[in-house]
Amino acid sequence: MSIPFDNTYSRLPERFFARQKPAPVPNPKLLKFNERLGNELSIPPAWSKSDEPLEALSGNRIADGSEPIAQAYAGHQFGHFVPQLGDGRALLLGEIVAQNGKRYDIQLKGSGQTPFSRDGDGKSALGPVIREYILSEAMHALGVPSTRALAAIETGDVVWRQEGQVPGGVFTRVASSHIRVGTFQYFYARNDVEGLRELADYTINRHYPGAADNENPYLDLLDRVVTAQARLIAHWMSIGFIHGVMNTDNTAVSGETIDYGPCAFMEGFHPKCVYSSIDRNGRYAWGNQGNIGFWNLTRFAETLLPLIDEKAETAATKAETVLARFPDRFGSEYSARFRAKLALPNHAPDDIIKKCLELLAHEGTDFTLFFRQLTQFAKGGPRSLLESLFRDPTAFKQWHADWEIQADLPNQIQAMATANPIRIPRNHRVEQAIQAAYRQDYAPFHRLVEALENPYHESETFSDIESLPQPHEVVEKTFCGT
Repeated sequence: MSIPFDNTYSRLPERFFARQKPAPVPNPKLLKFNERLGNELSIPPAWSKSDEPLEALSGNRIADGSEPIAQAYAGHQFGHFVPQLGDGRALLLGEIVAQNGKRYDIQLKGSGQTPFSRDGDGKSALGPVIREYILSEAMHALGVPSTRALAAIETGDVVWRQEGQVPGGVFTRVASSHIRVGTFQYFYARNDVEGLRELADYTINRHYPGAADNENPYLDLLDRVVTAQARLIAHWMSIGFIHGVMNTDNTAVSGETIDYGPCAFMEGFHPKCVYSSIDRNGRYAWGNQGNIGFWNLTRFAETLLPLIDEKAETAATKAETVLARFPDRFGSEYSARFRAKLALPNHAPDDIIKKCLELLAHEGTDFTLFFRQLTQFAKGGPRSLLESLFRDPTAFKQWHADWEIQADLPNQIQAMATANPIRIPRNHRVEQAIQAAYRQDYAPFHRLVEALENPYHESETFSDIESLPQPHEVVEKTFCGT
């Protein structure tokens, strides 16, 4: 019994990747295997309950049908272009066609050096493995398009990181694909038009087959990716998520959230909120994410110009017309999501949303808790709990009076409840799970994953997961883990 791999990316020309075997590890331990996801992926239950996952997903054995490759890509990192990045600590094991008929990548992260490692050790500390498992599954449960977690493994290795010696780990990631804006930039930087065309055709076939019937399929590809990114980023912002490192090599053309490095869920609200330790100038702050999405899409459009039209000027004009649609699409998605959070009908002015966020920013109110308590109040709960979140009751009461006039609670309460999560992966809870895992205590990790499986449902069992951090628990900075 084995994983039913059905690979296509490794059939592309050799310059798209480097063939590489994973590095074996000394003493692997399976911390968690996502059986529900495994079932969705058509992985035989007998396989998941055998010794195979530990061997194949730690890198100690290459599973039947797997063709491990490190994918090539480039990318703008904090605005600076790097012509060759690639999978420096990850390997694409292969692809699976799931029960829903969709194709998914199975990738190992922390599987050792590759030709793209750039002097890195290619390994992962256990902390980033724990973080990505928790965050990616939480995002999926919140309804956000995201890569998924199939397995977390402790390797028995010791790796050196900022905090010193820490246990090593390997993470198994599932994605609709790992094709990034940076993948297109890799070929564009080399003036490899044929490579661009093959990559674009592959992307259309895999993600946007409807574009193939368009008069200009590459322009239509751009249009569809613009829409996907507008929806994704608006969704992030509506739940207070800050990606933290929105480089073009971390922007998936599928429209999924990818790479949970120094990401965080905002607590005290402010548009300029940043957690990432490497984002020193606030480039990827919560309120900048829409603008950065547009910037990244502009870089994507540049790579498609040779395919859109033979005449450079004509190609640029056509691409600019498509890119110009992003602000309206993003704005529409953003407005719709915040209208749902505030139970506002379509005819209500957006000004009530703006004033709400201004109030939260002025007060530094916890983003998730505010919308949670507002939902509770809308359901008939006490107003006192909501008022207690604000130091200035007068400013809150003014906004609240305007909101009550505009809100359509009888008809919008269900939409409100499904837009405002009860539980999120709060930064201090994630950090506690990581630190406990470093002490060989995995209970907080397992409990947090379980608590976040149903983030919109009340649960006394997990009520503590909702709580704000104590002063000594506050996480001010998050790290990429590499």
